[in-house]
Amino acid sequence: MRIEGQPVIELEDVAYNYGGGELLSEVSLSLSPGSFHFLTGPSGAGKTTLLKLCYGALVPTSGQLRLFGQNRREMGRDDIATVRRRVGVVHQDCQFLDHLSVEDNIALPLSVSGRDLLAEGANLKELIGWVGLRERAKARPPELSGGERQRAALARAVIMSPDVILADEPTGNVDWEMSQRLLRLLIELNLMGKTILIATHDLALIRAAKAHVQARVLRIAARRLQLAGADL
Repeated sequence: MRIEGQPVIELEDVAYNYGGGELLSEVSLSLSPGSFHFLTGPSGAGKTTLLKLCYGALVPTSGQLRLFGQNRREMGRDDIATVRRRVGVVHQDCQFLDHLSVEDNIALPLSVSGRDLLAEGANLKELIGWVGLRERAKARPPELSGGERQRAALARAVIMSPDVILADEPTGNVDWEMSQRLLRLLIELNLMGKTILIATHDLALIRAAKAHVQARVLRIAARRLQLAGADL
């Protein structure tokens, strides 16, 4: 794991309100290049909201949020687009275009950014093989199992070779064997120097990861972010 340089994502005394009610308060977090973090907490505690702050989809109600050194409040549309290319997101409920093949769905970020798909073909095929979907590349999303959908979502999140991967409950709908496979892929990305932040309620997954990677475990409780203890 490589940790050096200025933080890629930094929150300082950040608060976020939903409809007048405060969901997050006084949250401070610094994600260094190459670091690995887990984010835990009960349902509704604000894990997804914190991830949305981390990729610029939300602006803090108060406090400072810096993405790759830029103040979120000062960022324009082009700045946000640049951040989105540097941050890959695996959403809890991964959505695909059902009329496109798995391969075409994974390649969508390349198409949207105007990249030459022919030139990227070899990289795309290598990535599809890496997540174990080579035999399913021409299938349509409705034909995939839960684990296959999650692996396709991970491939789509990393197709642009982002610096940071944010994953929201990536193993929530898969069995233990598949959750271990997804975890191994995320650990491999971390070993390549990627910064990883995984929101999960699965403490067994965190314990399994800590045997292979140096990971900080953070917990949202009572609207605040805490460093989880060794009882995990």
